[in-house]
Amino acid sequence: MSKYDKVYQMRFAKVYPLLVDKAVRKGRTKGEVEAIFVWLTGYALDELRAFETSELTYGDFFRNAPAPNPRRGEIKGKICGINIETIEEPLMREMRYADKLVDDLAKGKDVFAFMG
Repeated sequence: MSKYDKVYQMRFAKVYPLLVDKAVRKGRTKGEVEAIFVWLTGYALDELRAFETSELTYGDFFRNAPAPNPRRGEIKGKICGINIETIEEPLMREMRYADKLVDDLAKGKDVFAFMG
């Protein structure tokens, strides 16, 4: 059992809107957050939108990602005071990649230049 199980069991439909709201409060758009999640995981946009009303857990969202972007390992920096590259738990690291990109987006950084 992982110390992160509580996070892994949270519904995607609960966590994702919080990330969208964070970006929107800072003048960004839901579409930009969607682009981050599509780029990061390989889900199609219609799949991502369907998950917003599903029972899918946040952990399973990342576990079942159809095509995790091979460049995601290049995402560096701190999120919640922890360097992403030092997170040993693979699933938590995947989640933190998303957190970091959305956080940088909300701070006005050009995450799309990185994503190409």
